[in-house]
Amino acid sequence: MRPSVSPAVLQAARTLWDFHLIYDELSKADLIIGLGSYDLRVADRCAELFHEGLAGRILFTGKSGNWTDGLYGGTEAEAFAARAKELDVPDDAILIEPQATNIGENIRFSRAMAGDEARRIVIVTKPQTQRRAYAAVRAQWPHVEALVTAPLTRFEDQPTEAYPLEKLVHEMVGDLQRMIDYPAKGYQIAQSIPASVADAFDFLVKEGYHHHL
Repeated sequence: MRPSVSPAVLQAARTLWDFHLIYDELSKADLIIGLGSYDLRVADRCAELFHEGLAGRILFTGKSGNWTDGLYGGTEAEAFAARAKELDVPDDAILIEPQATNIGENIRFSRAMAGDEARRIVIVTKPQTQRRAYAAVRAQWPHVEALVTAPLTRFEDQPTEAYPLEKLVHEMVGDLQRMIDYPAKGYQIAQSIPASVADAFDFLVKEGYHHHL
């Protein structure tokens, strides 16, 4: 990653990034759920976990959202499923949920498809949306044992040519705002936000990183 922002912005962004990470210790599960997005590395990680024997099925969920409108020829879920098939995941191990447009819907619609059979699930998402996914599943699928993980991507390597650092910072700021706002609406559980993270958030908003609020 070639920094295109000031050192102060970069430091604040790293603070948010570190807060958003979870990376649960994984164990064998009934289902892997891949949350659709602009980042096909999530599909790669789902396929990797499948081949490691973590679960016998993968459910890909996603229509389109704030960052993917028009990105793929079809839905996020279909694009992720196609990627997984390229990585030798068999058709009969893949489920597709093609309607969700945000993380809350990803969780609700996946729960409806999986039913009561799923007792333990592994949610795979982008590194910087792990905490938001955790908060959503705890609020909207409280009785399932949910483990949250992501591609093993460093902060420096997360931006791409199509999705540069500035967009990543906007996204992380917006997701933190949702962690603040959504518990009152029942979309997520409440989480404690450290003062250092709140300070980094306020600084980045003042610096103009508010397009995803």
